[in-house]
Amino acid sequence: MNTIKLIIALFFSVLAFGQNTEKKDKWTLNDCIQYAKEKNITIKSAELDKNTADVNYSQSKSSRWPNLTGSASQSLSNGNTIDPITSDYVAQQIHSTSLGLSSSMTLFQGNQLNNQIKQNKFQVDQNSLYVKEAENNVVLSIVEAYMQALYSKDGIEIALKNLESSQKQMEVAKARFDAGSVAKKDYTDAVSQVATNKYNLISAQNTYELQVLTLKQLLELTPEDSFEIDTAVNDLLISDLPDKVEVYNNALAQMPEIQASKLGVDISEKDLDIAQGTFLPTLTLSGSLGSGYTSTQDLGFADQIDLNFNQRVGLSLSIPIFNRNQSTAQVQNAKISIEKSKIEYQTVQKELYKKIETAWQNAKASLEQVEQATAAKEAAQESYLLAQKKYDLNALSTSDLVVAQNTLTNAEQNYFQAKYLGILYTQLLQFYQSNGIKL
Repeated sequence: MNTIKLIIALFFSVLAFGQNTEKKDKWTLNDCIQYAKEKNITIKSAELDKNTADVNYSQSKSSRWPNLTGSASQSLSNGNTIDPITSDYVAQQIHSTSLGLSSSMTLFQGNQLNNQIKQNKFQVDQNSLYVKEAENNVVLSIVEAYMQALYSKDGIEIALKNLESSQKQMEVAKARFDAGSVAKKDYTDAVSQVATNKYNLISAQNTYELQVLTLKQLLELTPEDSFEIDTAVNDLLISDLPDKVEVYNNALAQMPEIQASKLGVDISEKDLDIAQGTFLPTLTLSGSLGSGYTSTQDLGFADQIDLNFNQRVGLSLSIPIFNRNQSTAQVQNAKISIEKSKIEYQTVQKELYKKIETAWQNAKASLEQVEQATAAKEAAQESYLLAQKKYDLNALSTSDLVVAQNTLTNAEQNYFQAKYLGILYTQLLQFYQSNGIKL
């Protein structure tokens, strides 16, 4: 028994190890995007809405078909009554059996059925576009969170470097203070800077962890799943900007939210066609087969079923004359909905242009800022090295060295911010042209 338990334990251990080895050590941006498209629940919810639209479309096509209903009844009557099979008036106890099949089919209903089918097809197409829009929104959220995570990761490295430098400075200041070569203020300034850098490191780590949390939720990873981003980024992605009008025109032709909004106008127009169809008559074809058995007749059950077999076919025409202005109100509301859907279409176009214009302006500013931030960082780096040399020679106070270090830190942070924003917004412009996002 113990041997069996040991084998089972080893089996599950190997299985768990195999599953753990499938976990990625580091996630690239493309890894995140592809994984989210398969796992993200927002996308799955949009896919379920699309499946619902498919079902409604299929059902509406079936509404053209005739229905078929079967019926069977057994009754017992006593006293003066009418025989349900022979329609004779009798004054006795009878029991009867009725069997039947009936069917009906709408031949014409103001073309409402055809218009409903077309509208449902539009809704299927629209929901397919909503799925693409959901995917795009998740992709954009991942790209933004990934860039923020990269920026935060660099912030951790800056904070670590500053902390290591300040700790060395504190040791030097302590030795000099003990030797009496510097005032106590120099030493306390160094101690204060170490504490400040520790605080900055904690803040940078917390910011990074929050961005990792955002990415893990977009990827639908569990709290137990480890996650680490790949920090390798190609700086050459920051390049010349495309023409924003060309980007906008390409986006109008390809972005799913634009096409979905345009289909919204078509759907509203079909609502008007359906409403106008309520003014027209409805023609219905119906038919039935039936037979029955009654105890008032001397024939057997099978003979009566054969004898009483009957068939019926008929046409029914329903002409609307006055329905308390319901059709009129329905037509008016449909026309209002068309105008609202057109306004919504224009609004979506405006929002898209605003997004592209914002991305273009931010990309332009970021590319210019990268150039200036690079110069500032190089100059601050040189100034800090000079200040460090003077400090090593005891020709510079701790507070002055801290100022030089903070200037370098700010320059490095500005550089990385401009760098990642430049990558983000130039990639957004590529995205709006339906080009792939790559790092």
